[in-house]
Amino acid sequence: MGKVTGFLEIDRQVHKYQPASDRIRHFREFTLPMSDKEVEKQAARCMDCGIPFCHGPTGCPIHNQIPDWNDLVYNGDWDSAIRNLHSTNNFPEFTGRICPAPCEEACTLNLEDIPVAIKTVEQAIADKAYETGHIRPYPPEKKTGKRVAVIGSGPAGMAAAQQLGRAGHDVHVYERESRPGGLMRYGIPDFKIEKHYIDRRIEQMQGEGVTFHCGVNVGVDMKAADLIEEFDAVLYCGGSETPRPAGIPGADLSGVYDAMPYLVQQNRRVGGEPIQSVAWPSHPIIAGGQHVVVVGGGDTASDCIGTAFRQGAVRVTQLDIRPQPPEKEDKLSVWPYWATKMRTSSSQAEGAEREFQVATLEFIGEDGQLTGVRCCEVDEKRKPIAGTEFVIRADLAFIAIGFAGPAGDSLMKELDGKIKVVTDSRRSRNVEANDRDYRTSVDKLYAAGDVRRGQSLVVWAIREGRQAARSIDEALMGSTVLPR
Repeated sequence: MGKVTGFLEIDRQVHKYQPASDRIRHFREFTLPMSDKEVEKQAARCMDCGIPFCHGPTGCPIHNQIPDWNDLVYNGDWDSAIRNLHSTNNFPEFTGRICPAPCEEACTLNLEDIPVAIKTVEQAIADKAYETGHIRPYPPEKKTGKRVAVIGSGPAGMAAAQQLGRAGHDVHVYERESRPGGLMRYGIPDFKIEKHYIDRRIEQMQGEGVTFHCGVNVGVDMKAADLIEEFDAVLYCGGSETPRPAGIPGADLSGVYDAMPYLVQQNRRVGGEPIQSVAWPSHPIIAGGQHVVVVGGGDTASDCIGTAFRQGAVRVTQLDIRPQPPEKEDKLSVWPYWATKMRTSSSQAEGAEREFQVATLEFIGEDGQLTGVRCCEVDEKRKPIAGTEFVIRADLAFIAIGFAGPAGDSLMKELDGKIKVVTDSRRSRNVEANDRDYRTSVDKLYAAGDVRRGQSLVVWAIREGRQAARSIDEALMGSTVLPR
């Protein structure tokens, strides 16, 4: 696999970024292109591991055959590389851009902090396949006569719809917003993934016979029960959208918002759409000239930071109740698992001030308008430390502490009492369906993605969509040729 001595001879290289001073002036992607020759060199670093942890249980959730397509790229066989990659991943151009790459954490070379640039190679394979015309519609050779509805067009719904369409079923996808893509379109900023990548996949799927119905909120505009009656199977991929309650006094002040209305608005602006969405209605929120505080330490918080800087925020402060992690993990204790260590996102690197082990006690204001955030330091049990209180000036504050389950105002409301839910270890209320057949407690209704597993990664959504499609195909046809 790869060049036998490649990992000894070739230094790790990944995509370079535009300088922060340049990239905060626009909402486009800011990674700089890498030549095919350099990508081939990076693929050559992949070792012939006895156990390739990169696509094992601790690595890639969809089990991409990483050593195989690295070897193909190293040998210049890009066409075979995309065929191999597509055998496990419907949308490598998505994961190549926005996946945190647990595969690289699990890479054997990560024991020396120089893992193979797997994510960079994956993105390059997908982008080159589009350039050379190798990504095009692949309609089924024959139709089964079965009809399947998919509710939600995020990565789980898209992956399932494509797999089911290629199996020969008549697939209809219902999306409440005006365009497909779910929170991948409306929640993730364009500077991380430009939305034309979603559009061209939608065009491919339409060419394969998948029908999209946008502007249809199932449970409001039409009954879920009617879909279940009309179709042979229905797959619910509604995502995890309910903001986790923060319980912070003063959250009702003007200027305090959950993260998603803010991010959705800006994505709609960039996409040339009206800012009001079905799921996240709100008045215009602009951070230009403002002092901004972001409560939370995850990806959504980072997205708020990057968006605020691009809108012209004067200052952005991030509050994280967790202790500051170590700069370097103990490899022998955690590898090949995902390590807790100090990580700086591209948005944080644009100038955010980060406060660790700090609790948000109260949003304070005057005449109903936010003016500051009262905070304090906490101990290892997250208990306030006396005498450590301080106030940060804030004109805007965004709460980004995660999601607690699917939206409860549409399908979940209609099927309340019929569809079983389960509370997970994070206190999220998710639709109950196992990860073997993805069936819910409602006959003919399946569930996959964040609506079932709780908030997670795009790569996990793709995996669950593919597996649910396989289960549905097997239930409808008695057997299936779809891969796991």
